[in-house]
Amino acid sequence: MLTTEEMNELRPQMKDKPHLGKMNPFRIIGNTYFCGTYQASCHLIDTGDGLILIDPGYDRTAYLVVNSIYKLGFSVEDIKYIFITHWHGDHSEATDALVALSGAKVIIGREDAERVTKYCTPDILIDDGYVLTLGNTSIRFIHTPGHTKGTMSFFYDVEEDGRTYRVGSFGGAGVNTMKRSTFDFDGAREAYLASLERLRAERVDVFIGNHVWNNDTYGKSVRMLAGGENEFIDGKAWHSFLDGCEERLMKVIESDP
Repeated sequence: MLTTEEMNELRPQMKDKPHLGKMNPFRIIGNTYFCGTYQASCHLIDTGDGLILIDPGYDRTAYLVVNSIYKLGFSVEDIKYIFITHWHGDHSEATDALVALSGAKVIIGREDAERVTKYCTPDILIDDGYVLTLGNTSIRFIHTPGHTKGTMSFFYDVEEDGRTYRVGSFGGAGVNTMKRSTFDFDGAREAYLASLERLRAERVDVFIGNHVWNNDTYGKSVRMLAGGENEFIDGKAWHSFLDGCEERLMKVIESDP
């Protein structure tokens, strides 16, 4: 297996050679699995009454995601919902392809609905506090604008070895849209900071990244698949990540006041 550093070095080549970002799918915890690629994270939740897919990723990596779902022992046809954290193509491009295979309903934050139509047509537009319940899982969504106007973060409980853990994810953590020339909407910086404060109020035992580099998904998976402990269970990782997000934003503001 390549190291995280080696995978990072290959990232520029992954646009033309998407197979270079292939990752082994794996179970993170409870009913939650990673089925994405190095260039575009995708997560799968097995609710016992159908699957929920989070962020299908790029069109060019859709075949890798489909292959990973089957390798995990699931069927694409059992996907009931596809949730898109925000409208950007690295999270939403492959939606139509996965809908064609599954017939799933597409969910996105209301404020991102218009922008995402360049990639897909959403079925369900959600607002702050929306709860999606399917089978044994109830996901609570909160509106965390900044990266985009409609970014939605999410939280839900999983069971593992007789214990309950809270899973959480920041739906759009990148500060690449915090430069004045790249704002998704007016007031993006202020909204991002307010979103960080809301997210800090959430308890998260298992932080899953919107991208693999958010939480070293790749490195942790390699060590887990080699028999190591589950490093995703970490009550400190969430707040550490949010602090890092704020630090990166401050650097952008300093360089682009």
